[in-house]
Amino acid sequence: MSDTTTLGPLIGHLRERAARAAAERRADLTPRALRGVILELIDEERRVLPQAVRDRLVQAVVDEILGLGPLEQLMRDPTITEVMVNGPQSVFVERAGRISRADIAFDDDAHLLHTIDRILSPLGRRVDEASPMVDARLADGSRVNAIIPPLSLGGPTLTIRRFGTRRLDGPALVAAGTLTDSMLSLLRDAVRARRNILVTGGTGSGKTTTLAAICAFVPPGERIITIEDAAELRLDHEHVVRLESRPPSIEGSGAIPIRALVRNALRMRPDRIIVGETRGPECLDMLAAMTTGHEGSLSTLHASSPEDAIRRLQTLALMGDVEIPYAAVVDQVAHAIDVIVHQMRLADGSRRVVQIAVVEPSNGGAVVRPLVHFRPSSPPGDAGRFAWCPGWEAWAGRARADASQQEAA
Repeated sequence: MSDTTTLGPLIGHLRERAARAAAERRADLTPRALRGVILELIDEERRVLPQAVRDRLVQAVVDEILGLGPLEQLMRDPTITEVMVNGPQSVFVERAGRISRADIAFDDDAHLLHTIDRILSPLGRRVDEASPMVDARLADGSRVNAIIPPLSLGGPTLTIRRFGTRRLDGPALVAAGTLTDSMLSLLRDAVRARRNILVTGGTGSGKTTTLAAICAFVPPGERIITIEDAAELRLDHEHVVRLESRPPSIEGSGAIPIRALVRNALRMRPDRIIVGETRGPECLDMLAAMTTGHEGSLSTLHASSPEDAIRRLQTLALMGDVEIPYAAVVDQVAHAIDVIVHQMRLADGSRRVVQIAVVEPSNGGAVVRPLVHFRPSSPPGDAGRFAWCPGWEAWAGRARADASQQEAA
């Protein structure tokens, strides 16, 4: 018995006995009191176990009764950024951008479903056959997604995206190689010059982290309103109002979508509107805000390139309930977005800004012009380099001048 997976039956047995014993004694189920109850039961059953195995067993039973069962040891590990449960016997984690199998398992589907319920119940959420998908957020900001049969064919599936306790600011991203000092200065001037900025990339590419770092350049006297599906942005700013969408209740009513929050934010006297992720009809309202007096707004978007981001924005804007000619949507996107920061997760697990580009209206459409891009190198061990494109200095100079004007005003 070298790990908690081989102790499964004993953990379940002690969990039931400890829960009954605590109920009979009306004991306060604090971790310390519960450990005492479990140790008494082990001694009562005359179980001879090595001290290390005994300690793991006691902790596993405490985790089952008071915590998230096998997941607790993963949640205590600060190096884990993602937990992926693909069924009772298939658990994976991500560390430093690399995925590996975790040395834990659940007893069966029922055990995993019980753990999912333990996560969702305090949040007022549920998942069952009538509603087999759910998104939620833990108290520490971690994002949770669960999907169960009949939609998930291999059993209940749980994904937890965790967010580190240490916030990565601009200098930290430079130290990590995500971007350079010069690129950070360029983005600082763009924010202070009230350019509308879109951070794009794939899932797990670090868009939210980069967005938060960029938002730190908003002058302290401005009022920021953040709008998110699950509140992840944590901004060190004096004047921030955080809004979070609300899913339907158990009865299927009461949903408040991102779009409604964007519209409401316009009535809240914002200096900056930050939409955590643009993914639906709210795109049209966000574009309208960017072009009607709320310059300097920011958002993220799933896209494979800056050019793809423009096409996605056009498509999302057309998903709204307002019938607008395609040509008008194309023109609005071209005038709303000023800067696109595109980020990728590379093969070695690192996150890197691979392009900063500006968007310029041209002939009824939008032209994406790179200012700087990342050039990967073929020799093994070579990290690649950032290359600046012609004309970047002129654009940076205009942004710097506009930023100075804004600060003077």
